[in-house]
Amino acid sequence: MEGQIAEIGQIASEEIKVGMLEAYLKQLPENALRFGIKVLMALIVFAVGAQLIRLVRRIVRRSLQKGSADVGVVQFLDSFIKAVLYIVLVFMIASGFGLDAAGVAALLGSAGVAIGLAVQGSLSNFAGGVLILLIKPFKVGDYIKADENGHEGTVREIQLFYTKLATPDNHVVVMPNGTLANSCIINMSALPERKLDIPVTISYNDDIQRAREVLLRVVEEEQAALREREQAVLVQELADSGVKLCVRCWVDGENYWDCRWRLTERIKYALDEAGITIPYPQMDVRLERLQEK
Repeated sequence: MEGQIAEIGQIASEEIKVGMLEAYLKQLPENALRFGIKVLMALIVFAVGAQLIRLVRRIVRRSLQKGSADVGVVQFLDSFIKAVLYIVLVFMIASGFGLDAAGVAALLGSAGVAIGLAVQGSLSNFAGGVLILLIKPFKVGDYIKADENGHEGTVREIQLFYTKLATPDNHVVVMPNGTLANSCIINMSALPERKLDIPVTISYNDDIQRAREVLLRVVEEEQAALREREQAVLVQELADSGVKLCVRCWVDGENYWDCRWRLTERIKYALDEAGITIPYPQMDVRLERLQEK
């Protein structure tokens, strides 16, 4: 009797499973069509939303530019608005698939500590970017030297988390804003004029005063050198291989590198023409013969 009951229950269970499978297969085309429509609508919403985000960003950028806002502020706010609007767009699309925004917010709140630890580097960079924009140690277009590794270049962009520098040899250095905000920064463009020092070594056999006259004449012939500022040739060091001189003048910031390279070349030609020697590094070695006893 018990065996018959178990057999009847097994048959009924199999019939229920078959019925559920048949019902699922009957509803599958309709469900797939609904899901496909949702995916298509999500893609359309995303495309329209992306265009609206671009429009909003363009309006904000133009408004800030008309208000004479700093380029770094414009770039930073543009990155921030872009990130926030895309997050809102993704939540809107997810809600169309039945995702409860309140439930997600509660989940994020409960996992706040873990998320904070995971993104603490990004939060530090974000805070560093805000600090840079508030204190303004540099702005877009300035030439800076930053951090202990000696990275330097012209500031091209101040983004949400990173700042981009263009080096003189046309490389791009991407530096975290947190590192810049907590490092010693040398802003070489903060003042309109820069001091130019070019080291020159002459032989001990040459006349220092004669070399000074030759070098001063080269500086005076340089059009980029500022006439109202100091122009001098100073004795910097009595080194092992020769006398180290320092050719000093002042130039406008935008002319610094061109003037430096041009003066270095002209100094070499002028010293050669005057017969003044630029010595090679040398070392005097004394050999003494040991006398046998």
